[in-house]
Amino acid sequence: MSTEMFPITGDYIELVKLLKVTGICGTGGESKIAVEEGMVAVDGVVELRKRRKLYPGQLVTIEDIAIEVVKEVVV
Repeated sequence: MSTEMFPITGDYIELVKLLKVTGICGTGGESKIAVEEGMVAVDGVVELRKRRKLYPGQLVTIEDIAIEVVKEVVV
């Protein structure tokens, strides 16, 4: 499993929003269902909170996809 980086500009991003904007789930509704069904893990622990705040350094996994949340570097 390869890990992709997802930069955020704010302090955090909500779990369902991350799943939607990365294209892992096609819609917000699909994102919510994936979380409700226990398909998503944050830092290796199954996460059932749809609005879980994700901060830089956290790792989200779903099936064989891994996304690491990172702070966007402004140059």
